[in-house]
Amino acid sequence: MTTFDIVGAEKALRDQREHLVHQLAELGAAESGDLNADIDFGGSFADAAAVTAERTEVLGVVDSLKAQLENIDRALAKVESGTYGICEDCGKQISAARLEARPESIRCIDCKTKAAGR
Repeated sequence: MTTFDIVGAEKALRDQREHLVHQLAELGAAESGDLNADIDFGGSFADAAAVTAERTEVLGVVDSLKAQLENIDRALAKVESGTYGICEDCGKQISAARLEARPESIRCIDCKTKAAGR
């Protein structure tokens, strides 16, 4: 296996995390995924359907960002525990190419493919 730059991976993860937190804030959501109570989606009764649709769309994006943030946090925890780069399912090394492409990876390609097929 090629030598992998874990320091660079940790920096990339922290940068991605910061970017995701910023995106959540722009959508009016906390890191937890909860929307701020003061978001105004419009107030008139006639716009209720449009407001509901917009809120549903925002919630979908927030859920996606929150899931990405959770994956990054799991990978950062693995960096801190010294288990970064080891597949959570099979215990084998995750390829350097995969970690370079997706630093938040916690599974090797084989286990990720199996998990996606479930």
